[in-house]
Amino acid sequence: MPQYNTLLIIFLVIFALRTVCQLILNRVNVSHLRKHGDKVPLVFDGAIDGEKLATINAYTADTSAFGIVETLSDQALFLAIVLSGFVPWLSSMISRCELGFLTSGLIFFGVLGLIMSLVEIPFSLYSTFVIENRYGFNTRTPRLWFLDWIKGMALSAVLGGFLLGCLLTLVHYVKTTWWVWAWVVFALFQLLVLWLYPTVIAPLFNKFEPVTKKQLENQIVSLMGKVGLRVSGVYQMDASKRSKHTNAYFTGIGRTKRIVLFDTLLQAHGDREILAILAHEVGHWTKKHVLKTLIVVQAGALIGLYVAARMLKWPLLYGTFGVEEPSVYVGLFFVGVVLSPLMFFLHPLEAALSRKFECEADDAAVHVMGSAGPLRDSLTKLLADNLANIWPHPIYAWFYYSHPPPVERIARLDRVHEAAYENPS
Repeated sequence: MPQYNTLLIIFLVIFALRTVCQLILNRVNVSHLRKHGDKVPLVFDGAIDGEKLATINAYTADTSAFGIVETLSDQALFLAIVLSGFVPWLSSMISRCELGFLTSGLIFFGVLGLIMSLVEIPFSLYSTFVIENRYGFNTRTPRLWFLDWIKGMALSAVLGGFLLGCLLTLVHYVKTTWWVWAWVVFALFQLLVLWLYPTVIAPLFNKFEPVTKKQLENQIVSLMGKVGLRVSGVYQMDASKRSKHTNAYFTGIGRTKRIVLFDTLLQAHGDREILAILAHEVGHWTKKHVLKTLIVVQAGALIGLYVAARMLKWPLLYGTFGVEEPSVYVGLFFVGVVLSPLMFFLHPLEAALSRKFECEADDAAVHVMGSAGPLRDSLTKLLADNLANIWPHPIYAWFYYSHPPPVERIARLDRVHEAAYENPS
């Protein structure tokens, strides 16, 4: 067992504090739902009836309860791996094989990653084939689920292995400034993945084809012309073979940037509503949200790698967790162990920035469409169809939500619409 020193105590206190915060936030959110969940907000009047509201509340309660069980299970396993002496034992067994630093490091992280992935299997199966089935969302077959899992594991092994191999090599050979070069590699790798995702990675899981409705395609071309945006195409994705959830997203950079609409979205919404959703996605690009997000992520990565470089030199880091023979890959793992609970408390900053971007994209969509009505209607239907919780607790939404809470978002669009009506240009 590891020696109970100051670093270990600090780590356990922060780890426990994160868990307590997660439990409190979940409890507060569910309690808020029970208190207000029997009332349809005025902004959803006519779009959501009592029966739909009851289904939304039940779905929220089920997913919240399942989510907290999954989170606590993952954290319990994580603590068991860290505190049981398994990591020193695994490191010792690998070092006896004398495979070299790179192969040893890849095997070390591969074993730990495989353990966590295998433990996730029953949770994924329950979420897909019990909860999502219960509410009529799941259309995935067990065979497709298994193929997706295999593909996901293989993709993680290839991409993760490549990035990890670069990191281990830099730490091993570039003793003092490795963290700067690792940051450069990370930035280039992220750009490469963004570039490859639409044309290489995503097609491994779904089929993409140009939007088939000619009238809609012509309207989309006209919309793109208004904002001066050139993309490689607007595609529809066969999302319905896995789920009935509806969505749209903007992806890619350079010549690979494209807008993707779920086929379920095309089935559930009229052309004008789809154009409004499309205008929202275009708004993210015209407002340079992708670039701004990249800058924030890269700044955080640079700081994180610098801190990791300093921590790798601490003998206390290894002694705390019972490692007698320090190695680069074990050190990197324990740096992640110590820092991961702290990352949880930065989530409100990330969420606030994302909500700001979503509001800006909404405004851009309203400007392009000439009215807030189409986006309001599409979002109302989108939220109802996906059984989104329309009564999140304000603190919970502030901490976690990447989009403005539903009532707040629709009410904001109503105010924009009223202001435009009262002050026509």
